[in-house]
Amino acid sequence: MRVQLVPPGTGELTYEIRNIVNVAEKLQKCGVTINWENIGDPIVKGEQIPAWMKRIVADAVMQNDTWGYCHTRGVLKTREFICEQTNSRGGAHITPEDIIFFNGLGDAIAKIYGCLTPEARVLMPSPSYTTHTLGEIGHAHAPSLHFRLNPESGWAPDLEELRAQVRNNPGVCAIMIINPDNPTGMVYPRETLQAIVDIAREFGLFIIADEVYTKVVYNGQTTVPISDVIGDVPAISLKGISKEFPWPGSRCGWIEVYNGQSDDQFRKYINLILTAKMNEVCSTTLPQSVIPAIMQHPEYQTYLRERIALYETSSNITYNFLKEVPELLVNRTNGAFYMAVAFRDGVLNNRQSLPIADNEVRSLVESLVNQPGVSPDKRFVYYTLAATGICTVPLSSFATSLQGFRVTLLERDPAETERIYRTLAEKIRQYIAS
Repeated sequence: MRVQLVPPGTGELTYEIRNIVNVAEKLQKCGVTINWENIGDPIVKGEQIPAWMKRIVADAVMQNDTWGYCHTRGVLKTREFICEQTNSRGGAHITPEDIIFFNGLGDAIAKIYGCLTPEARVLMPSPSYTTHTLGEIGHAHAPSLHFRLNPESGWAPDLEELRAQVRNNPGVCAIMIINPDNPTGMVYPRETLQAIVDIAREFGLFIIADEVYTKVVYNGQTTVPISDVIGDVPAISLKGISKEFPWPGSRCGWIEVYNGQSDDQFRKYINLILTAKMNEVCSTTLPQSVIPAIMQHPEYQTYLRERIALYETSSNITYNFLKEVPELLVNRTNGAFYMAVAFRDGVLNNRQSLPIADNEVRSLVESLVNQPGVSPDKRFVYYTLAATGICTVPLSSFATSLQGFRVTLLERDPAETERIYRTLAEKIRQYIAS
């Protein structure tokens, strides 16, 4: 082309969670049966939506007003309901004007980062979820800035490094956290959240808290939403129904803005996000309209507890198999439905492989792993995918130098979960020894 179309470096960015699907689909055509452990879609893994929830949505479809535009901020009755839920906790107080709905949190994330000046940087955890990382890199046209989640300390954030990164990078305007965390499954204790808020207050920053999994906590762990500890610090909380109901196909998420009027720059920034949403008129009306009825249904809390119990079971099965491999750093997942596993330093190299009997499958994998720049953990993921059909995601694709993999905990059958992770543990040992 006669002019450069994309900022330097951004044309090479990839979304590995979905990119691995392309490889798996090619292997499927070669006869490999795939276990999809790469993407957090409970529906794909066989979760059945209860009849009472479907009836609520079906009844809403029959109402004319769910077919039209809603307010740009979202359906008023739903925003009022969300305010009641948040304000009842006694922390930050919000009004319906502090809530904006989006077509999924991907839409919200794009606008949150896209409305910042390129010089304003958001400090992120490492590992970090790809959508946030790509959004921040895309707006800044520069490598992302991170504080470390330490796998040798249960993926706890390194608060001293966080403070140092804020102090040494004057362009940092915000700290982003995901609680419970994706990809690690770590749950932030209240004290850690308070410490991060205190750092933000000290340096004049705001907080971005992705809390889409905030109600999915187990194994005896507890956390609180950022609204409980935010005090007078400006913040944005991201929430949605894609994982909680679960209804990922609804593409329905929202932000709650705390202390939105406390700082003039932050007020203008939130207004710019709202203006960007006005350009699209509004988000999809139907899924917003059913939120109060579903969350207040007498069976909802029981349904949610049953789902969480299944994730807890999968968490412990997965942990118990993988922790027996000494070359791995494995932490029990306590929230959301992901587990991140790191190889110890020096374990992986570019010579390891697994035997693959099918010539076509072996040729396909070798063509992928022999390309320039393939990381050791991506090589591992490709070989285990071809040899076992277990589709995972390279950990290095989550903005970290750690080599490893991320899996989901969505398999409905505990016996199948045992088979998958018994097999994976065996193949890891074989791969390392090759």
